[in-house]
Amino acid sequence: MMNRRAFAACLAAGLALTALPGVASAQEKVPVVASFSILADLVKQVGGDRVAVTSLVGPNGDAHVYSPTPADAKAMAAAKLVVINGLHLEGWLPRLIKSSGAKATVATATKGIKPIEAEEEGHDAKAGHGHDHGHDDPHAWQSITNARIYVANIRDALDAADPAGKAVYDANAAAYLAKLDTLESEVKAAVARIPAERRKAITTHDAFGYFVKAYGVEFIAPQGVSTESEASAKDVARIIRQIKAQKVPAVFLENVTNPRLIEQIAKESGAKIGGTLYSDALSDASGPAGTYIDMMKHNISEIEKALGAGPA
Repeated sequence: MMNRRAFAACLAAGLALTALPGVASAQEKVPVVASFSILADLVKQVGGDRVAVTSLVGPNGDAHVYSPTPADAKAMAAAKLVVINGLHLEGWLPRLIKSSGAKATVATATKGIKPIEAEEEGHDAKAGHGHDHGHDDPHAWQSITNARIYVANIRDALDAADPAGKAVYDANAAAYLAKLDTLESEVKAAVARIPAERRKAITTHDAFGYFVKAYGVEFIAPQGVSTESEASAKDVARIIRQIKAQKVPAVFLENVTNPRLIEQIAKESGAKIGGTLYSDALSDASGPAGTYIDMMKHNISEIEKALGAGPA
């Protein structure tokens, strides 16, 4: 049996360990809510063991059409920090914040990012269901340069929410930013291997505008920036004509959209289906896009495989 003196020494050692700046017990972790899975991963990368992150919209979930649950309201009420994308992506979020009575600080991850204008002419704008992105494309994470800004904003928000962890958050952010530098080099190298005339493809909704601007692969979408928009028969027919005229090599499915539209376009145009891209959400942990870095690596790999080879 442990004597009283030995027990006291063990207790003191345990208390000293939990007091270290980089170590937090499960009870002491900073409760953070992220609006969707990609943001949740970035918060985890910066927060490390000091944070407990809840993602409102989970893996393979669609933030465009999400309906909050009572569990979401409970998580919001308990959070010390809420991290959102902004740019009108989470149209349902203000109501959730109000109904939950949340007192948490709300940090906008896209703060400082220059938004690009949403493309609307590729779909029937009147066919939506009241979901409004304004005029800005919210999918800024598809540019790795923008992802760096996300990380810096998340780091600053965590520093403010948990000053005792500042050294940990700053170090984690610096290490992760270095990984993003490597990732961007890999993406640019992959695009460079694709013949210039083959750098074009079709996706279901317009989620890759920032990728197009950053890396020079053209994506054409029958829907607009929101998955709530519906492509008209006229839009679909126009895109099929465009595929044939421009010899677009491939069409891609998305993990957050119904595959039927793209399958129809592929069948009627003769373009091949190049695989599934992760646009607005990560896969689950066992899938090919369980983290932001894995998502970008998977997407560029699928793009290069489908577009890189010329006709057989």
